[in-house]
Amino acid sequence: MEELKLRSERAIALLKEMIRRPSPTGEEEAVADLLVEHLRKGGVEPKRLYNNVYAYAEGYDPKHETLMLNSHIDTVRPVASYTRDPYSPDEEDGRIYGLGSNDAGASVAALVETFLAWAHKPLPFNLMLAISTEEERGGERGIRALLPTINKVDMAIVGEPTDMQAAIGERGLVVLDCTAHGKSGHAAHSEGVNAIYAAIKDIEQLQSFKFERISPLLGDIRISTTMISAGTQHNIIPDSCSFVVDVRTTDAYTNEEVVEIIAKALQSDVTPRSTRIRASAIDESHPLAVAATRAGRSLFVSHTSSDMSRMNFPTLKMGIGDTHRSHSADEYVLRSEIIEGVAIYEDYLTQFTKQYGN
Repeated sequence: MEELKLRSERAIALLKEMIRRPSPTGEEEAVADLLVEHLRKGGVEPKRLYNNVYAYAEGYDPKHETLMLNSHIDTVRPVASYTRDPYSPDEEDGRIYGLGSNDAGASVAALVETFLAWAHKPLPFNLMLAISTEEERGGERGIRALLPTINKVDMAIVGEPTDMQAAIGERGLVVLDCTAHGKSGHAAHSEGVNAIYAAIKDIEQLQSFKFERISPLLGDIRISTTMISAGTQHNIIPDSCSFVVDVRTTDAYTNEEVVEIIAKALQSDVTPRSTRIRASAIDESHPLAVAATRAGRSLFVSHTSSDMSRMNFPTLKMGIGDTHRSHSADEYVLRSEIIEGVAIYEDYLTQFTKQYGN
């Protein structure tokens, strides 16, 4: 208990130092420098790619599977409605204020301290720490750059605010830019082919569209038309109508398959903005989920996306804080949440090691 208390205090101190260093997406150098120094002081020699900081626990064996502890150090920029200095880690009434405190600084600090505590233990698996960047915008120099350059990862814990409950799945996202075509003409003479009507037919098709396969965990794919634009003036029949479709994907199909199926079903041209944000799901019997249950965590499906979507191996999202505080003015995390989070991460790894060895 005394060791956990000391670890919690170190995590809180590290979090406060992180808050003092602005780290908007793409500008995380100062926090990355801090973490490199902190890990070295803790007896671990970290590596760095851009501003991503990673390290392996003692005794790495390529024959063993690797568990990665991951979270991100980049933040959004402070919103205009902040009433306090976003880079001052003020502590009042049990709250630690500061930009990135909840999303995801507290998880970063707790995972760093957890890794340092386990880095020299004999384990039946490889343990690594990967603190990444550019999560908030899915940038090219974050986890997407890191994963292809490091040793093979087999599974991961992703530290995002979940109240330390265990998300075993999250939906993916594909945004489609669609364009319906017609023929312009004078509205007074009913000339032309109205592209708006063509778009409406496709939008109605999407409203009732169903995919054949259903994910056991994530359910149906969800489709929503969210934007529409057409016309130049009131008396000209529009020859094109553009609309945007938000598709929340599941693990039943790849994102590329979803795009292909929708494109075949519509008369409009369909162009995906990206297919990188993929659905993630693991079964309740997976070692990641079993360890969470044994550690007293509830399993659920997350409504928010994270770097889980960029990992092509089993992942579980579990971190400190409340997702509703993320990106909000006067962001904060509770001191008690950090203390509890450090203890839960310790229990989780203990349970994972026990059942992994069996």
